[in-house]
Amino acid sequence: MIEFELKKHDFIPLNDLLKTLNLVGSGGEANILITHGEVLVNDAPETQKRKKLRDGDVVQFQGQTIVVRQKA
Repeated sequence: MIEFELKKHDFIPLNDLLKTLNLVGSGGEANILITHGEVLVNDAPETQKRKKLRDGDVVQFQGQTIVVRQKA
């Protein structure tokens, strides 16, 4: 499991999260995988490329689980 800490903002867009964690090679790749329903957010397929992920959201992608946390 990976914990991603939000630092300067209240959210991170889904495609940016995948890019930031180097789980995809490019933003275009992230967008394609998301629109094809290959990413789960809170146990449901998510097709919104810029879905705002906030504290407590759980992303599942290619065997990885990412938990989004707000910096205290």
